[in-house]
Amino acid sequence: MRLDDLQTYMHDQRIGGWLIWDFRGSNSTLARLLPLPKGHPTGRRHLTRRAALWIPARGEPVLLSHGIDSVAFHDAALIGGGKVKTDLYLTWQQLWAWVNARVGESGGRVAMEYAAGGALPVVSVVDAGTVEMVRSCGAEVVSSANLIQVCIARWSAAALESHEWASKEVARIKDSAFDLIRTRLAANQRVTEWDVHQHIHTLFKQANLETPDGPIVAANAHGADPHFEVSETSPAEIKRGDFILLDLWARRPGDEHIFSDITWVAWAASMPGAPVPERHRKVFEAVKAGRDAAVALAQARWNAKQPVQGWELDDAARTVIEKAGYGQYIKHRTGHSLSAGPMVHGVGVNIDNLETHDTRELLPGVGFTVEPGVYIPDGPDGPGFGVRLEINVYADPTAGPRVTSCIQNEIVIV
Repeated sequence: MRLDDLQTYMHDQRIGGWLIWDFRGSNSTLARLLPLPKGHPTGRRHLTRRAALWIPARGEPVLLSHGIDSVAFHDAALIGGGKVKTDLYLTWQQLWAWVNARVGESGGRVAMEYAAGGALPVVSVVDAGTVEMVRSCGAEVVSSANLIQVCIARWSAAALESHEWASKEVARIKDSAFDLIRTRLAANQRVTEWDVHQHIHTLFKQANLETPDGPIVAANAHGADPHFEVSETSPAEIKRGDFILLDLWARRPGDEHIFSDITWVAWAASMPGAPVPERHRKVFEAVKAGRDAAVALAQARWNAKQPVQGWELDDAARTVIEKAGYGQYIKHRTGHSLSAGPMVHGVGVNIDNLETHDTRELLPGVGFTVEPGVYIPDGPDGPGFGVRLEINVYADPTAGPRVTSCIQNEIVIV
């Protein structure tokens, strides 16, 4: 994070200050902005009282800590460098006076981890009572959603390089997984979802990639469950005539790195040269068109120097799929943020107007997935199946949104 970039953005948005409020570790943004030094013995701060970090649009940041917790903030520094002055309090009256003084410095417009109407639950973590307290000091409380993007969700040059390397490795391992299925079927050998799952994990380990869970290896109706988990004890056998969904994600070890997260689909031909069934092909084409519509809108807005918000990209993809007649089979938003940190799903803009109305802007330097999906249950037309086509996109500050992962344009035949 560059403090001057953040403060310039705050000034441009008429935000006088950002109040990051925490109680006993309730606000992960505070931990992201004041990371622990490497090698910390516990990996977390033990906080027992309220704490707050104040970042003004002009001037130096200051941290408020209860005296009992002051040792937890010893040598606290902002992400990206820069020591932070610490003020201590004992009584609630002192805490209140400190907040009132900061609001007075701000000119009355204060950002917090808040979203009007709870529209963005990933951001809206400060309790209503604390927001009321800040408002009682004369502040207009606005959402810090885009501030989090500016200082946490943006990719560094090193993170971009790491992500692109991981994307090449994940694509290679995806190809190897499909090759395993193809080879076993050609030799009339048994292959299960679990066999492919373990094959991917072995290759991740060999490539020095880490993943917290998964991957998803889902045959037929299992692919109609977006979060299907492969069974170790009773996995489905993959047979000729099956439709297969493969979702895998991994990165270089460490929270400074960013995951490559992709989903592809394949068909195990019922006999050599047999075409993909029409019902599968039509769904594939609709999902692909939806995916491409979201990317095209992001690129068009960028080229026109017009902002675009996450909900608009979601609408672009879902409208295509709905017009193709598959709207009832959509089960999730179009995409999630990719950013540095402990989670596969990052803290930036989600491509979402389904589960939430995400009004965060696609800012330069952020990344996200585009992964529309259609999930067909078992029915009279045949076994259920799912089609999700997940790619990764980076909003390059110079070139605009560009795909950083492999991209599927034809159904893989295994």
